Amino acid sequence: MEREYMEFDVVIVGAGPAGLSAACRLKQKAAEAGQEISVCVVEKGSEVGAHILSGAVFEPRALNELFPDWKDLGAPLNTPVTRDDIYMLKDAESAIRLPDLFVPKTMHNEGNYIISLGNLCRWLAQQAEGLGVEIYPGFAAQEALIDENGVVRGIITGDLGVDREGHPKEGYYTPGMELRGKYTLFAEGCRGHIGKQLIKKYNLDSDADAQHYGIGIKEIWDIDPAKHQPGLVVHTAGWPMDIMGTENTGGSFLYHLENNQVVVGLIIDLSYSNPFLSPFDEFQRYKHHPVIKQYLEGGKRVAYGARAICKGGLNSLPKMVFPGGALIGCDLGTLNFAKIKGSHTAMKSGMLAAESIAEALAAGREGGDELTNYVDAFKGSWLYDELFRSRNFGAAIHKYGALVGGAINYIDQNWFGGKIPFTLHDNKPDYACLKPAAQSQRIEYPKPDGKISFDKLSSVFLSNTNHEEEQPCHLKLADASIPIGKNLPLYDEPAQRYCPAGVYEVVANDDGSKRFQINAQNCVHCKTCDIKDPAQNITWVAPEGTGGPNYPNM
Repeated sequence: MEREYMEFDVVIVGAGPAGLSAACRLKQKAAEAGQEISVCVVEKGSEVGAHILSGAVFEPRALNELFPDWKDLGAPLNTPVTRDDIYMLKDAESAIRLPDLFVPKTMHNEGNYIISLGNLCRWLAQQAEGLGVEIYPGFAAQEALIDENGVVRGIITGDLGVDREGHPKEGYYTPGMELRGKYTLFAEGCRGHIGKQLIKKYNLDSDADAQHYGIGIKEIWDIDPAKHQPGLVVHTAGWPMDIMGTENTGGSFLYHLENNQVVVGLIIDLSYSNPFLSPFDEFQRYKHHPVIKQYLEGGKRVAYGARAICKGGLNSLPKMVFPGGALIGCDLGTLNFAKIKGSHTAMKSGMLAAESIAEALAAGREGGDELTNYVDAFKGSWLYDELFRSRNFGAAIHKYGALVGGAINYIDQNWFGGKIPFTLHDNKPDYACLKPAAQSQRIEYPKPDGKISFDKLSSVFLSNTNHEEEQPCHLKLADASIPIGKNLPLYDEPAQRYCPAGVYEVVANDDGSKRFQINAQNCVHCKTCDIKDPAQNITWVAPEGTGGPNYPNM
């Protein structure tokens, strides 16, 4: 069909830290060279920041490079880290605080800030627009625009006003637009759905280790001012995850922001093996541990959300470029999991890609080629060096567990500066790690008390999630028979537990048979189903623009 189109020098998909940093850098380089570079950013959220969720302790290294005067410009970095407390939780009641001497260097946060990444992205968007970037929130990029020669020429936004069967709704239908660019950067975040398609189409991961993921679940709490310690960073390993074992690893965080607020969260590696495990319920019971409960008791939960994170690191990075474009940020997988930080690395990757595009355009290149100078710049940057030094962390935890793997990481970081003379690999995909239900122990979770722990539906309510109901389901099943016919008997259909938003249910029919129900309206866009489904039968695609959570300051 003929679509309306707009043309730009550069199209960027996603207004997160990577995409916005790339947009700002492009305009800065253009101004330095006296160039004109037109830049467009599309964002599927209702506004910039609406779909952003991160811890977040923020390392300002990339921001210092992008906007050296960020303090004068009012960047929302208001709470410097004052102290790091790291605990090993032995069980539901006891814990050991690690002496600073035994804390890996990557977990020290001097000079960092506790922030809302959503608010930082809103600020970056203001800077970008001030530089002349065009930002279009509420428009979901649905597919890459690829020509007959296999060159990416931009993106197509999703159609609006389509009913459940895919038919145009009379009076409401608006076809998606083509946004054409000489170069296109994909900054969709972890498990970006177009990024996933491009990796497959161009075989970008042929030389990379399997990518690994975690699911991060987070809440914001207003707490008793007497318990508030602005700048305090608390991290834990161990309970409710494994300490010695490798079948259920992860860790948690609790950060004291300004205004008597804390953020609390749990990250569970999606390599877990027990299909009865529920990340949401693990998080709810984790909050009852005395180390965490002491801050939350008497407080009020005000926000909830969840998001998958890429944690494979350097070993799992796919090829970064393809004809006409590149992957940046968590679409590429630049998070440094040894630091539990990905914002500064995402920003730097976007800046490096932007500099390479500005260089290409200044040289008179018309797009469609591979940005090999981006690859070269990445390999010569502090970003590559940082990821190289942390390359063993994830594989060490997966192979040897939190205690032994953590000890290996401590030796690597504190004794060898991240340059221990070997590299660990883990090539078993997360979805392949589930054991059959018959070989697994059912987990009985305590009922939520409504004070510290809560149910899924009240949690999703706090995420302000909403989708236009009369639209095609954005959670696509390759084979509709697999959930009940295969996953239910073999794994007790784990989708009903790994989803942190109650999207998937196994429902009994009147005749006693079972059916698989998808409550797409609840989806918080975490992407866990796309990653963890053992049959790889679920594909997440973008719903209509503005659909999903509306996080105020996550």
